Amino acid sequence: MNLPNLLTMSRIVMIPVFVVIFYLPVQWSYLVSAIIFALAGVTDWLDGYLARKLNQSTPFGAFLDPVADKLMVAVALAVLIEEYSAVLLTIPATVIIGREIVISALREWMAEVGSRASVAVSYIGKVKTTAQMAAIVGLLAFPPGQMLSYVAIGLLYIAAGLTLWSMFLYLKAAWPDLFPSK
Repeated sequence: MNLPNLLTMSRIVMIPVFVVIFYLPVQWSYLVSAIIFALAGVTDWLDGYLARKLNQSTPFGAFLDPVADKLMVAVALAVLIEEYSAVLLTIPATVIIGREIVISALREWMAEVGSRASVAVSYIGKVKTTAQMAAIVGLLAFPPGQMLSYVAIGLLYIAAGLTLWSMFLYLKAAWPDLFPSK
């Protein structure tokens, strides 16, 4: 067990803490849950940076890192869908969650057929993740109806657009393996 893996596991441990704090009937629950989510985002960046810098990449970390990310994002979007109870937020949130499921399945299948490299993380995926994280932090920090919550919803739509674009790029890269010519 090394520091990058501990940071990755800390994101998973933060999930129930995040949910409990989000639902506490106190005024500060929004801001504190936003801080927890932002901290999870920082650990996501930091664990990858440290794994490369310290040459501590492990198969366990390579498996757990994307799982921790997807769990944290899906749980945050799920509580936000419930909190906002509005189609305006539900549409981009479900696009993001759906894309994560599709791409995870695609990566797993591509690894099985030995073409994992053709669906590696792309630059657009990193931009999408940044927009997505910023949107979620904003949505958590500013309750529904506040002006900045609408800005965060706009950013979530940008993230959803980038999500669809990156999914298209992944599917395009995998197309020859999905539909081989005879």
